[in-house]
Amino acid sequence: MKENKIRSFVKDTKLLFRSIPSVITSLFCISVVVMNLLANKTIYQSDFIAIDGGILVSWLSFLCMDIVTKAFGPKAATKLSVFAMATNLLVCLIFYIVSIIPTEIDYTEFNTIIGGTWFILLSSTAAFLASAVINNFLNWGIGKAFKKNPDGKAAFVVRSYVSTFVGQFFDNLIFALLTFTVFAPIYWDGFRWTFFQCVTCSLLGAGLELVMEVIFSPLGYAVLKRWKKDGVGKEYIEKAGKA
Repeated sequence: MKENKIRSFVKDTKLLFRSIPSVITSLFCISVVVMNLLANKTIYQSDFIAIDGGILVSWLSFLCMDIVTKAFGPKAATKLSVFAMATNLLVCLIFYIVSIIPTEIDYTEFNTIIGGTWFILLSSTAAFLASAVINNFLNWGIGKAFKKNPDGKAAFVVRSYVSTFVGQFFDNLIFALLTFTVFAPIYWDGFRWTFFQCVTCSLLGAGLELVMEVIFSPLGYAVLKRWKKDGVGKEYIEKAGKA
């Protein structure tokens, strides 16, 4: 019985990755990898908000999840999210190996950037996976409320905006709590954020990321319309269903 479930899961996953256009899969994986790399640089910081370079591409990750959730369902989008995070971990491992290879030329600064910090990687991985599940299933759940015109622009806008804001908030919050209240006090000489700082930074950060989603969501809606017209993913949707 267990083996049949595993085989069914594998078969379903293979069909899913054959059905999702490679451009979306590539963009999603690239955005996750680049987002985590750019997160090493803080581009603005105050008492109430801290913005890192990852905000420039985080909208793309969530837009890809929203598109896949609408077309294939939340389980499919979550599988894609796990694949993207696994890709990111592989890239981080390669970066780390490169950073510890001894060289005659001093690459200390370069090695520090690509080598990363283990607890930041752990925090970002946990935060992204949790926020992906929240975003995908919340997006799907909101979409169920639009019974008259589930494929309309209003439905896509509402489900994308709400799920993105909530998902981004929990992404920011989980990362901030793990990094700045759990690990930083131990490994960064007692440096820590208060819970209030974590919440305010997460809210403001989610608001800024929502603005990016608002700007680029028409692109996502256009992609979905094209997919429906071209029958993209028809085999998966008919065999596996959307839920």
